[in-house]
Amino acid sequence: MLNAKTESPKRHLLTIALEDYYHVGAFNRLIQRGEWYRFETRLERSARNTLDLLDEFGIHATFFALGWVADTLPELVREIADRGHEIASKGYYHRNIQQLSPTEFREDLARSREALQKASGQRILGYRVADLWFRPADLWALDVLTEQGYEYDSSIAPTFRSYASEPWRRFAHPHQFGDKTLWEFPISTASVFGWLIPVAGGNYFRQFPVGMVRRAVAHWDRAYAAPFVMYFHTWEMDPEQPKISAAPLLQRIRTYRNLDKMPEILRYYFGRYRLTGVADYLGLGTAGPTAAFRAVASREAERVRAIVPPQPALAGAGPRTPATIVVPCYNEELILPYLANTLKSVEQKLGDRYDLRFVFVDDASVDGTWEALHRIFGTMPNATFLRHERNRGVAAGVMTGLRHARTEVVCSIDCDCTYDPHTLGRMIPLLTDDVDLVTASPYHRDGAVRNVPKWRLSLSKSLSALYRRVLHHKLATYTSCFRVYRQSAAADIVLERGGFLGVAEMLARLDLGGSKIVEFPTTLEVRMLGRSKMKVVRTIAGHLGLLASLVRLRLTGGVAPRRPSATPPVTSGARVGSATL
Repeated sequence: MLNAKTESPKRHLLTIALEDYYHVGAFNRLIQRGEWYRFETRLERSARNTLDLLDEFGIHATFFALGWVADTLPELVREIADRGHEIASKGYYHRNIQQLSPTEFREDLARSREALQKASGQRILGYRVADLWFRPADLWALDVLTEQGYEYDSSIAPTFRSYASEPWRRFAHPHQFGDKTLWEFPISTASVFGWLIPVAGGNYFRQFPVGMVRRAVAHWDRAYAAPFVMYFHTWEMDPEQPKISAAPLLQRIRTYRNLDKMPEILRYYFGRYRLTGVADYLGLGTAGPTAAFRAVASREAERVRAIVPPQPALAGAGPRTPATIVVPCYNEELILPYLANTLKSVEQKLGDRYDLRFVFVDDASVDGTWEALHRIFGTMPNATFLRHERNRGVAAGVMTGLRHARTEVVCSIDCDCTYDPHTLGRMIPLLTDDVDLVTASPYHRDGAVRNVPKWRLSLSKSLSALYRRVLHHKLATYTSCFRVYRQSAAADIVLERGGFLGVAEMLARLDLGGSKIVEFPTTLEVRMLGRSKMKVVRTIAGHLGLLASLVRLRLTGGVAPRRPSATPPVTSGARVGSATL
């Protein structure tokens, strides 16, 4: 509880951003909003860690939440409100004001307010921009907020000399628009030789020297009548969160450094200062007719369900094409929840056209991949689990899946989903009777890459140029694992090389054997979680060796070796628990 000897008599503001680890503003360029559903959500865990810490000190705070969070996790938003905290808006998606026109901003405010009020049962009185802060050129947004009936905003961070011509913007101040008033509560700063340094946020608590920040907060408490405006994010209360490995080094340091120290850092301030939410500070009531609101919403939901009963997902659908998706895995325990969310969406969106089965091949992982596969996918009736006794590489994993597939259409995908598996819905129809392979190509003129390092692009394109000189099919990409195979044409290929080289060799064997190959333009994204298994120097040398072998094979008119024809092993029923190969 509060320490009576050190507690400040003044009241200051505690504001908390209700965000998950993949909502972080620094990752906006890497993670698109349309991909949020793929990530394992940890928001309930981090939010409850936050709530329990607030309860420990008897503090009620303001939680700024996305409308998307309210629609996705309404029970969590409701729990926060029920535990005595204010819900305020951060807009619907995690966007900055520079991405929105005034009309779009109004629409975003309305959509987020509706979602948040429905979930919380509270009136939504406040706003904070989700990404970046308001620059002087963005202050038109304050007029819109006032016009739309908001009581306060907290989107200004007057850092460095950004508001040097208006020094009063450093402190809480009213904003007038017509006959309406909006209170602005800027993020608090410390003045160092005339420059304003941010000291009020979780990131600064974690990055700056502890003593320096403590002195800055104490100075504010002594020197100014305006409240100190403190903030942090719920994801900062979750040091075990998955790390976005694709982020640049400085962004990773900024996001992950000292996460484990955050609870104790906050305890220091919670025990020494009187902290409250913004609406409480302004004397505004947030609670509407919560119980009545929820009762009406519940009755409305029941009425809608009675009018529109749930329909079978495949009602009226025609015959579905059987197709197997092979997923080779090696030390992928961290990314499997991401994969699971993605494949669930793939089943929902492609299930009306394709009877999907899944073959997960664990390539002798040394982490918890094998156990996690069974834990996460074990209840799927259409899943097969296979395991290599020793590590044989990604190509061997694909070949194992091909040989155990019970369908003529077999797709291979990357476990990290660097190619969107939903794209299979457009690739499978290209596997016509005369085609044996459809391969994804980000380097096709209609393809794209996102956030992939330039050196990797240069390497891949250079290798593709060499393969074009050797093989019959003149493709833009030869090394993609994201493909659709004809099982009868590919399952008996014998590979001489493993790992990533084997992926190129599979295509080359089909090419030299006279198969028709179709290229499909797709988008390649950088891996989000974990690390790539590719060894660059070894891979370059291996490709050069493979190319030399293919040149000899083509010049001599040799035929690629193939396994004797055999019926691939058949599982009993639709699912196999596990098998070791």
